[in-house]
This record gives sequence, C-alpha cells and structure tokens, in this order.
Amino acid sequence: MQIFSKELRDTDVRHKFSFPTRCLEHLDFAGNNFVDLRVKDSCGELRVIRCLERDGEYDKPVLSSGWLVFVADYGLRVGDKVVLLREDDHNLGSQYKIEAKRRIVMIGREAWGEVTRATNY
Repeated sequence: MQIFSKELRDTDVRHKFSFPTRCLEHLDFAGNNFVDLRVKDSCGELRVIRCLERDGEYDKPVLSSGWLVFVADYGLRVGDKVVLLREDDHNLGSQYKIEAKRRIVMIGREAWGEVTRATNY
C-alpha cells in the first residue's frame, strides 16, 4: 500500500522532506510526536528515518533524521520522486519500503525509472 508519492522540491533535498498530513493515519506514533520508521531501500538496506508530526501553524509532517543520508546515498535532486510503501504482515507487523524514482524521457514518452544508489559502502 502506497502511503505517499511526491516529487522533490529544493527544501526536500536540502533540509527536510514534508508530506501531506492525511498520510499520518498510516503511521503509529504511539502517543509521541515522532516515530522512527524502519524502512528498506531498493538495495534491501534497512534504514531508520525519523518522521516528526509537527503542530502549530505549519503542521505538515516531515522526515528528518536519516532523510538527508538517504538523499545523498541515492544522489537525489529536485524533480526526482520518493515513494513510501507499507506492507502489512500478520507475523511481522507493518514493514516499510522507500523507493527513489527519476523521470526518464525516451522517444518522446515520459516514465519514472528506479534511481540506483550513488554511493557504495
């Protein structure tokens, strides 16, 4: 199940990634204003990315700690797309996956292709 899909803006690749408030219903904050999402990237690496539920004037949730490392590892830039998916497993609970996509134009047609990891460890 897709939680969100968003094309990246300058703020998303340089600071924090904000996404629609309606997506919060798919995350379990357990009474806190943050949750550390354990997500698998396209290489199968388990990452921890913090999601903050902000309040006040600008209450859109954001991905903060761990987010900029993901951006750097995949060489993400403005115009790329990030997709967060949730899979529910009866034994393991909710599992999250994060995907990075880049717009590709071939023979006049536009599509989204997977972005491979830019840095290797």
